Amino acid sequence: MLRASPHMCAPGAASPPPSSGRGAGYALLQRVPVPARNSPRQSANRNGAAAALAPAAAAGATSASASNMTAASASPPDASLPSGPASSASVLVYREPVYNWQATKSTVKERFAFLFNNEVLSDVHFLVGKGMGVQRIPAHRFALAVGSAVFDAMFNGGMATTSTEIELPDVEPAAFLALLKFLYSDEVQIGPETVMTTLYTAKKYAVPALEAHCVEFLKKNLRADNAFMLLTQARLFDEPQLASLCLESIDKNTADALAAEGFTDIDLDTLVAVLERDTLGVREVCLFGAALRWAEAEAQRQQLQPTSENKRRVLGKALSLIRFPLMTIEEFAAGPAQSGILSDREVVSLFLHFTVNPKPQVEFIDRPRCCLRGKECSITRFGQVESRWGYSGTSDRIRFSVNRRIFVVGFGLYGSIHGPTDYQVNIQIIHTDSNTVLGQNDTGFSCDGSASTFRVMFKEPVEILPSVNYIACATLKGPDSHYGTKGMRKVTHEAPATGTKTCFTFCYAAGNNNGTSVEDGQIPEVIFYT
Repeated sequence: MLRASPHMCAPGAASPPPSSGRGAGYALLQRVPVPARNSPRQSANRNGAAAALAPAAAAGATSASASNMTAASASPPDASLPSGPASSASVLVYREPVYNWQATKSTVKERFAFLFNNEVLSDVHFLVGKGMGVQRIPAHRFALAVGSAVFDAMFNGGMATTSTEIELPDVEPAAFLALLKFLYSDEVQIGPETVMTTLYTAKKYAVPALEAHCVEFLKKNLRADNAFMLLTQARLFDEPQLASLCLESIDKNTADALAAEGFTDIDLDTLVAVLERDTLGVREVCLFGAALRWAEAEAQRQQLQPTSENKRRVLGKALSLIRFPLMTIEEFAAGPAQSGILSDREVVSLFLHFTVNPKPQVEFIDRPRCCLRGKECSITRFGQVESRWGYSGTSDRIRFSVNRRIFVVGFGLYGSIHGPTDYQVNIQIIHTDSNTVLGQNDTGFSCDGSASTFRVMFKEPVEILPSVNYIACATLKGPDSHYGTKGMRKVTHEAPATGTKTCFTFCYAAGNNNGTSVEDGQIPEVIFYT
């Protein structure tokens, strides 16, 4: 009897990594890791996968669920199968071959389908699974070799086996039966309970058509509450397209995805991959809270006390990806500053960043996350640049409206005429009728003395509705700067790919204004997404 080690695959076939007790997280970068039965993380992911996929799958699953995929139910009427889990051939009840069964099957497909999981003409048996869950499954070398290069190498290659019994301890019986069903009849039998193990088995034996069916099943059942779980599996099984769809779902429904039960089961690499994204649609303080929940769960998995020091240790690189400067000072003071996760030096540095100007450098990213996809756009409202625009603490303001819904993410501002200089600046967008501040950022920027514009961004995108009046406002502290002239009242941006036009209309903003108007002044650029 041959015991088919997970590493005894043909060249090019998927093989699992060595056992380490780390489960899915440790094996994340492997081509096709073995679903480790004894790993707490993998057990949680496997059980969570079925639970998370079941509601949607019930409405439109590809075929029978796993509960109907036992050896007995998957067999044709003539098949000989054990009535329960079998650990040896003695449990199997054999039947005499049905005489002239070929005459009742009019097509090749029908004849091969009849042979699926059938002792008739079988010339090899697989002992699939472990312990009391082992099932002895009959098969036919020719049928398997025709459908899989791995089986072809196993039976016909240079190191072909002559054994009539092959052990497959790393494969689930239901998944192996689903693979054989597909090889014998082209029928797909996957459900929420078996889709991940079937995907693993299809990859292990190089059956890409069945892989594609599994991935399609997962795509159809992708939701915010299972996106993190499926993202972990997509990375684990090297499915970049599925991983991309999961990340898009997380971007669009970040808060719901973070609140899902499966979030705390992901591995560190997946957490880092998500926190690195600029497109998450949630406030940074919520990301910090979710990271703390994950750190507590990870500490327990590593059998560590959930202290602040251990949480910081298990977070590793992920902590540096939390963009603390994007929080308000109130959010930071009420949460991260008191969490014990940050060092005293980091807390002091961030408080200084929030409260003093010029702002000191901090170790954390201060680039805003933009929960928008697509290409960044900008418009320039001046035709010429001149010198000497002074500042005395009064805001430069310009009123504007647009013809379609957009999201403003920042302004381009002019810098000093005296060479490299740092400016302090507060930018705002105000709803004109209600005088409500819709977005603001108290920050700074450095210029190089040129007549170029310098980007100053909001912490979050500001939604701008069509035919509504808004005021763009910038209050600068610094030396005299360049300014724009030959301003335009209407400026149109046309998207190169689609031809979609976004039309800005500018008007003078009355009130306490430093002098900016339609014709000349500051705030030459508006940076936005459509």
